[in-house]
Amino acid sequence: MNQTGRRDHLKGVGDERVFLCAEWRHLAMLNYEVDARLLLPFVPSGTEIDCWQGKVFVSLVGFRFLKTKVFGLASIPLHANFDEVNLRFYVRRQEGNEVRRGVVFVREIVPRRAIAFVARTFYHENYVCMPMEHDIRPIAESNWKVEYRWRCDRNWAGISLETEGNAALPAEGSREQFITEHYWGYAAQPDGGCVEYRVEHPSWKVWRVRQSAFEGDAEKLYGKELAAALRGKPDSAFLAEGSAVSVMRGRKL
Repeated sequence: MNQTGRRDHLKGVGDERVFLCAEWRHLAMLNYEVDARLLLPFVPSGTEIDCWQGKVFVSLVGFRFLKTKVFGLASIPLHANFDEVNLRFYVRRQEGNEVRRGVVFVREIVPRRAIAFVARTFYHENYVCMPMEHDIRPIAESNWKVEYRWRCDRNWAGISLETEGNAALPAEGSREQFITEHYWGYAAQPDGGCVEYRVEHPSWKVWRVRQSAFEGDAEKLYGKELAAALRGKPDSAFLAEGSAVSVMRGRKL
């Protein structure tokens, strides 16, 4: 979505309250093409699966969550900066003449129990708390090596990548633009309803990736069928630079 499109997208939502503001940095994104039928149990009411050129993707995403504030207040000690890894897919919803393109999270991993509790309480998002660590370092000029790891029971799992070339804004209509520019979140609710919330950030530059990997047993987190998809080679992978973000208060549809 170009900047004019983003301004149009924000019309009529200026009275929203900001729930959370933070910075999301070094977003490592591994993207897998899957059969849409695998995702149907997770699709929130009122939304439908969004496709890129007829392809349906899930993305395994690791990133740094920094300078976090909730309702404008500084986070409690040790909760402002942390890692997150999530498995997500893409949906769309019609609101009048507007098509709202959004993200649904299958599972989100963070290292702090209080963070997981707040997310589950306000949005009924599927957060879990696990020990996590990261390794982010520059290599060869403007490139990066990025790794996020988490421990499930006694076993470690992780995603990693190495970039090549220079970062640039995604081309219009590209897969990278499709994946990074979904500005809504949708969360299924226990009563069968859905909460919708807006996520505001500028377009992100991305790096191409020369190698990427996911290692670990994903079945406990994502179920047998999705775990099988993650064992294959990603359809694509890239690193997004990230930015400051604002997550608005949700509303029930």
